[in-house]
Amino acid sequence: MTRLIKKITAVAAIAVTGTLGLLTVTVPKKTYSENENRMLQGIPQLSWSALADGSYFSGLSSCFTDHFAFRHFFVSSDAKLASGMCERVVNGVYIGNTRLIDAKVSERGKSQLNAERIKRFAGNYSGAVYLAAVPTSSGVYSSMLPAYLSYNTEKQQIDRFYAEFDRSIRKIDAYSILKMQTDDYIFLRSDTKWTGYGAYCVYKTVIQKLGFLPSPYSKYTVRHVSDDYCGNLYNRTQYMKSNKDMLDIYEYSDGAEAESCTCYYNNGDSKSAQLYDLSALDSGDKYDIYTCGTCPFMRIRTSLNNDRKLLVITDDMGRNFVPFLIQHYSEIGVVCPKKMTGKLEEYVNADDYEQTLILIGADSLGDEDMLSPLEEEEE
Repeated sequence: MTRLIKKITAVAAIAVTGTLGLLTVTVPKKTYSENENRMLQGIPQLSWSALADGSYFSGLSSCFTDHFAFRHFFVSSDAKLASGMCERVVNGVYIGNTRLIDAKVSERGKSQLNAERIKRFAGNYSGAVYLAAVPTSSGVYSSMLPAYLSYNTEKQQIDRFYAEFDRSIRKIDAYSILKMQTDDYIFLRSDTKWTGYGAYCVYKTVIQKLGFLPSPYSKYTVRHVSDDYCGNLYNRTQYMKSNKDMLDIYEYSDGAEAESCTCYYNNGDSKSAQLYDLSALDSGDKYDIYTCGTCPFMRIRTSLNNDRKLLVITDDMGRNFVPFLIQHYSEIGVVCPKKMTGKLEEYVNADDYEQTLILIGADSLGDEDMLSPLEEEEE
């Protein structure tokens, strides 16, 4: 009887594996996963060089993994099973009781290269440079992580990064500001990014450093445009029990408005945009309602006539931060280096702006390509 059960089990396992493999091979392939909000690996191109260095087989393995039949079900089940067994880390994400936290601390690279790029930029720039390195949710809520996952905190990373600069670059301590507000909804629970309120808390200090009084919070009307956003940490775990997030937009009563927003692209094209794009609520990534940072360079002209101009060099952290600056500048240039294929000077002349704010997340500090567009073209 035991031998029969083993045979039945083996046949069933082979049948299930074979069926899944056949479905994986024959079912039409998608290029984008809405559940994980990312592009999927395509079939790699076969060549002698790819065979020689092993990249072809590596790509083939990634392709098979990305397109495996019922992948979403298995990833979600893995997170649920791991959580049930008290194994709280799934795909590098710690599953907390109230939020998901990025636990890939070992992958946070050195930030010296980007520090050197900022110093060279400041040395060639005629205006004043301000720097705000913003922690992610895993930096602010690191106390929720087990000790073995929090040995290299974002606070330490930011401190080392700031130590590279002298007083010619005005450094802003965003970490301490956010750490004092941890009881408030300042970070998304399913994402590494901050909420609109988290951005506002840092804006109050940043704008004073830039020479203005902050706009009172009471002047803003907060609109909750979505209450079911699932962020980048959810995408990595597919953990169905994770708390969904709200996405808010802030509108200032009787204040300055963005009269025009123009996006400039790598191919030289440009088109008009809006500060908030509510049509993105029906897209694969609802976070695209915040249009700043969705193109290499955006020029915002406001209804103010004070001739003050600010250049903002940022990543995703700037997307819901920039709208707070509308009340202070007649023009704001928003640079997203990650979207650029060329150098900064090909998109904008930085010297047209009297001040530059570099506002980037701590998870971008060790990205060697993050600020490479700031380097000038070699003659």
